[in-house]
Amino acid sequence: MPNVTKLLHTRMRVNDIEATVKFYTEALGLTESRRHTSPRGAQLVFLATPNSEEEIELCQMPAGAEPVKVQEDLMHLAFEVEDLVKFAEDAKAAGYELSDGPTETGSGSMIAFIDAPEGYEVELIQKAKA
Repeated sequence: MPNVTKLLHTRMRVNDIEATVKFYTEALGLTESRRHTSPRGAQLVFLATPNSEEEIELCQMPAGAEPVKVQEDLMHLAFEVEDLVKFAEDAKAAGYELSDGPTETGSGSMIAFIDAPEGYEVELIQKAKA
């Protein structure tokens, strides 16, 4: 049986790549690592996440392509944060509000959600303090 050796990136198709890049860099603190146009004409932007080798690839298809319609609860990305209350305050100051939470889980962790421009949901997790 073949085995993969590493997760490299997760691709998400979007309608407005610039608004999406702005959200992930301003609200979450990700950094743009590179961008280019694919052989099929799609605009691609790769985002780096702190303390992780995996990237997020954003893809905007050329004009005339079917627009993205993100289904509710289709998928989400989850990021760890040190202090969820502080994160929510900083995000709000930057113009981005939580869509749900913070909520304490049964394990003592705190979770919240914030919505990206295309409707993709982003989960924020503050792990329980030991």
